[in-house]
Amino acid sequence: MSAADLLNSQVLILIGAWLFYFLIHSVLASLPVKRIVAGRWPRMMPAYRLFFNLTALLLLVPPLYLTYRLNGPWLWRWSGPAGWCADGMALIAIALFCWTLRYYDSGEFIGLKQWRGKVASVEDQERFHLSPMHRFVRHPWYSLGLVLIWSRDMNLPFLLTAVVITLYFLVGSRLEEKKLLAYHGSVYQRYRERVPALLPTPWRYLSREDAAEFERDVDRG
Repeated sequence: MSAADLLNSQVLILIGAWLFYFLIHSVLASLPVKRIVAGRWPRMMPAYRLFFNLTALLLLVPPLYLTYRLNGPWLWRWSGPAGWCADGMALIAIALFCWTLRYYDSGEFIGLKQWRGKVASVEDQERFHLSPMHRFVRHPWYSLGLVLIWSRDMNLPFLLTAVVITLYFLVGSRLEEKKLLAYHGSVYQRYRERVPALLPTPWRYLSREDAAEFERDVDRG
């Protein structure tokens, strides 16, 4: 097998690993699958979120391993002022991600809260809440992830990973919003009309007062 054939086969394996991961992730996160589990095996529901997160972490290992293990030509490498800027953006993205954690219920997000409380509900337990970053983008973790990914040096395997993850963020955000619309109805629809999904824009954002009003609307509903 020539070097080009070997590289092509590795590329296909890498893409296949990411597609398999995102397929399983989307299926397990979907409301229809959750409702099937709740209907047939209700005793399993309290542990479902915990199982989902553990499965997501384990299945993430193969595509990440392939991304860093496979060799490929460098397409671009940041250096000089551009490198400082890229690293600075990555550090800011990491810092903002850590900062946003304070606005989430970590026990509910991980699944420990549902497991300990024997919560068998299909719906997420955390109430509709807009963190400061949610005033500017609807999916701040996806936005920060894109900054982190595209600020790195790129060889062919990493570029493919970046493209596939970006596409999944676009598709996954739409799938996630179907659930949020089912949970929060017209309030989330109005929020979606006011705030962009992934890329902040100067003319589309919520003031602190607007964000508080959206949360009050949910409480009143």
